[in-house]
Amino acid sequence: MRPLSLVVLLSLIVAAPALGQDNATVLLAQQAYDELDFPRAITLGRQALSQRLTRDDQVFVHELLGLTYGALDSTRQAVDHFRQLIFLDPDREPDVNVVSPRITSLYASALGQVLVIRRLRVDTASFVAGQGGLNIQFQLSRPARAIGRVVGADYDMVIDSMLVAGTGRFEWRAMTDAGDPVPAGDYQVIITAVEAGNEFSAPVEVTVTHAAVDTSDHLTSLPGYTALPETEIPPRDWKPLGISVLYAGLVSGASIALENNALGESEREVLGISVLAVVTGLVMSIKKPDPRPVPANIRYNELLRENLARRNADIAQQNAERRRQVRLTIVPVQVGGS
Repeated sequence: MRPLSLVVLLSLIVAAPALGQDNATVLLAQQAYDELDFPRAITLGRQALSQRLTRDDQVFVHELLGLTYGALDSTRQAVDHFRQLIFLDPDREPDVNVVSPRITSLYASALGQVLVIRRLRVDTASFVAGQGGLNIQFQLSRPARAIGRVVGADYDMVIDSMLVAGTGRFEWRAMTDAGDPVPAGDYQVIITAVEAGNEFSAPVEVTVTHAAVDTSDHLTSLPGYTALPETEIPPRDWKPLGISVLYAGLVSGASIALENNALGESEREVLGISVLAVVTGLVMSIKKPDPRPVPANIRYNELLRENLARRNADIAQQNAERRRQVRLTIVPVQVGGS
């Protein structure tokens, strides 16, 4: 084994796996690694792998051995342990901002030699049954055929199958073969990658719940439209006053033209009638006119009411359909690999 440079040693110390394991042998291997006693760290790490370890402990030890062998230029052993690390935890990878370029290169080499599903993601989705779906995204470490499948109580359906190089996407519409929404409950979305004799599967647990679809309220008016007044008050008409004044003037003129003393009493009566006529004309002119219908506004309001009735009839029909529909909400529970 070649001597370690100071730069490599520093990068290893920074990139060391986090301590916190419960297995005694794993703790000793971590201690030897921290003390830069790499031969002892390798011995203890290999010894730990022969024991019954939890998945997290296995990930920890393979990462520790991969970093150690990489620092000692033992390429084959480093790649072997990084491959085991990738199988156990496909999304775990060295931080390029922390580890040395050599470690990053060894990890990339190991990743290119295995077929795994990485960055499997399922977002929460809420949609009306038959009008949406659950978005499923993932990455394959190598080009392969990806098969999407959903399994639940009395439910097993292949949702899609395609060749994927890099990033893939499936959609689960959460419907049965009969076209009904799947029952509420727990389901497992399984993505399987197949290449020649290699196969890798990653599941996602999801929970499906049912809810009623919201209905719409009936409209009391059409947005942007307002009913117009069907009557209006016409302007005051001064015609009665004009006629009464004209009438009084004619009578007064005729009375003056006659100038007959014998008609004195009649003149007074004529004058009184003239004044009464003028007063009557004035009262009729200043009186507030009675409202009168506006035919154009009446027709406009009729059309407005007809349109409003049609819109409410459509809303009633839509509400009847919505009451027969189901809103599905799908929430992911956890993500894992196998």
